[in-house]
Amino acid sequence: MKKNKIFVACDTTNIKKIKNIISQTKNSNIKIGYKFGLQFLNSKHGRKFVSKLKNKIIFADYKLHDIPNTCVSTIKAIKDLDINYLTIHISSGLEALKATKKVSGKIKLVGVSILTSLDDKSVKQVGFSKKVKDLVKSQAKLASKAKLDAVVCSPLEVKLVKKIFKKEIITPGIRFTSNSDDQKRIMSPKKAFKNGSDWLVIGRPIIKGNIKNNLKKLSDHLKK
Repeated sequence: MKKNKIFVACDTTNIKKIKNIISQTKNSNIKIGYKFGLQFLNSKHGRKFVSKLKNKIIFADYKLHDIPNTCVSTIKAIKDLDINYLTIHISSGLEALKATKKVSGKIKLVGVSILTSLDDKSVKQVGFSKKVKDLVKSQAKLASKAKLDAVVCSPLEVKLVKKIFKKEIITPGIRFTSNSDDQKRIMSPKKAFKNGSDWLVIGRPIIKGNIKNNLKKLSDHLKK
């Protein structure tokens, strides 16, 4: 039976908490990876901690967004880290995406589409005239053209992206309840998988409170 795949978002700079998250998420029913964002990767001991992790699926959420040369240089600068997935904003442009993919080697390069904290009103404020779903559609085409390994999109756009982009789809904005925190485009885990997500990124609903109980709650939810 195929296992559901979850990236647990390790959103803290506390090494002790990170160790506890890893210890408490050894779950045989769900395939677990660990997502480290800018908060942890830029912390005093974060990078060193990630460099010493062994036999774990590591998602380094750097969200590169710069000129091609800087993106390429960053990839080269972190080659000592044994990471599996690394993010770059698709809005960095086709040239940056292609250049970064060329040097990424075994690291799966993940294109980030419109952040799940944004909605149609938010992107209009930034200066985009298109709606979120149309922007994501354009970005999926760019990711495909650049031969990226995966795309990050909200669960609401998974079906749309799958028609264009044929590799892995990673989905944040996952909530068990209607409490969205700072996310705008959200969905339940079961529905997100049903829509076609390959990986879900889940942070607070798992790491806040009793982690083992939260994982059991997730497993039970997915079995319904």
